[in-house]
Amino acid sequence: VQLQASGGGLVQPGGSLRLSCAASGIIFSRYTMGWYRQAPGKQRELVAVMPSGGSTNYANSVKGRFTISRDNAKNTLYLQMNSLKPEDTAVYYCNAVFRATGSDYWGQGTLVTVSS
Repeated sequence: VQLQASGGGLVQPGGSLRLSCAASGIIFSRYTMGWYRQAPGKQRELVAVMPSGGSTNYANSVKGRFTISRDNAKNTLYLQMNSLKPEDTAVYYCNAVFRATGSDYWGQGTLVTVSS
């Protein structure tokens, strides 16, 4: 199983980035997919989650600014991040969970730095 996250980088406050997570080795459409982030010195936290057939859920801190989406035909998860703030600086990880089997996979992370 591989979850390959990409799209991170350095962006100024107010800017935008789109993260991608390409999945392989799983039946992508069956998995609940999510984005998490971990800032320096802090615990990993949920950013957004998208079940296979349910509604999305966002952390309050990103509601209205971030949008999670998925393309099951391409086995890819996305996170569109707009109006970025310095406090969004973190390593962003994608996660795949299939509760029926207890499967839980993590990608390697991609660094997002929001700074002027």
